[in-house]
Order: sequence, then C-alpha cells, then structure tokens
Amino acid sequence: MFAIVVGGGKVGANVTRSLAERDQEVVLVEAKATRADTLESEFGHRVVHGDGTELYVLEAAGVTRPPDIVVAVTGDDEDNLVIAQLCRERYGVEKVIARVNDPRNQAHFDLLGVTPTVCPTQRILALIEHEVPQHALVHLLELRKENLEIIEVEIGPTCPCVGTAVDRLGLPRGSKLISIVRDGVAEIAVGATVLEPGDQVLAILEPDREDEVRRLLLGR
Repeated sequence: MFAIVVGGGKVGANVTRSLAERDQEVVLVEAKATRADTLESEFGHRVVHGDGTELYVLEAAGVTRPPDIVVAVTGDDEDNLVIAQLCRERYGVEKVIARVNDPRNQAHFDLLGVTPTVCPTQRILALIEHEVPQHALVHLLELRKENLEIIEVEIGPTCPCVGTAVDRLGLPRGSKLISIVRDGVAEIAVGATVLEPGDQVLAILEPDREDEVRRLLLGR
C-alpha cells in the first residue's frame, strides 16, 4: 500500500509512524518548516515540506501515481476539504479520509461528498454519552456514505417491547437489531430472542428510521 498523509501534527505523525512500522510505503506532507525538520529527523525521505493544498506539493509527494489512500489530517478543516477534493477530482484518488476538527463543518464535507471523515470531538462526545448516558438511546457510529447509523438502546422495565420477541417487534424497513447485552454477556439478536428489562440493544438503521425504532423500543 502507498499512502500520503497530509498534516504532520500528532495525528499525522502517529499515522505515518504506524504505517511505516507495518512496512507500508507512506509519505508525510507538512507545511511548517520547523515541524517538517523535526519529522524528517525521524522519517527521513518520507517527509515532504510544503502546503498540501498546492498541486506541486501533492505531486512531489507522489499523488500522480496515484496513492492507494490519502489521509488529510491538518488542523484546518478548509485545507482538509480542499486536499480531499483535489485528490479525488483532479488526481483520481479513490480513497480519501479527512479529519473534521470542528463538528459544525461536517455539513460542508457531506455536501461535497467527502467521506469517510473522522471528527475527534464527535467521537469523544459519543464515548461520553455511552459512559454517562443522559438518555436511553445513544448514538454510537454514523456511516455517512452508507446512510446508516448504529445506536444503543437500554430497555427499561416500562418499555413497550419488554417480553416481545425480536421478530414480533414490527421494526421498520431499513432497521435491524444486531446484538443484545444481558447481564454483561453479549449475544446475537435472532428472531426468537425476547427482550427483557436491562437489556442493552445494538441496532443498525437508516437515520430517518430512528423515531420509529425509538417508539417501538422505548415508547417515546
């Protein structure tokens, strides 16, 4: 595999280091001269100094080959968006991963079809919600390209689904229960599985089906 990582901060450096340790071909692009010098002392010829939004810099990194994947992880969302677009549209790179630093900018990436994206803030908030839930339904993962999401639902004693088998829930099309954690033990959700109070249920669904699934499982 040949990868280009644009952005030599902690994330970019760690991704580059991990790929290099796996004997993968990787080039790291960094705009700041002092930071590029520091990275070059560790990664040597793998480092290209320059602005990753500039065509000649991307070409110096080998984008015309093209790479198997480009990872845009600078600290600037506009730069990551431009890099992703250039690599896909001008150079025909099929796989691009972009970092979204500010969750408010996610809509711009979605609008331009830049996917997948990684938003550390959203990931941390999802973990907080999972560990300290304020509601019975927790969003675990969004698969934007596939238009799917994975949620976790804790079944309370008054939920309408208690005592009902999975195949009798009447789940809407575009949704499916994946697994159930009961007394700390996970099991695959099958049609005959009967839901009980305290169950933690994982479901995969299309986002516009969430209200229906919430109503069937939680009654609200």
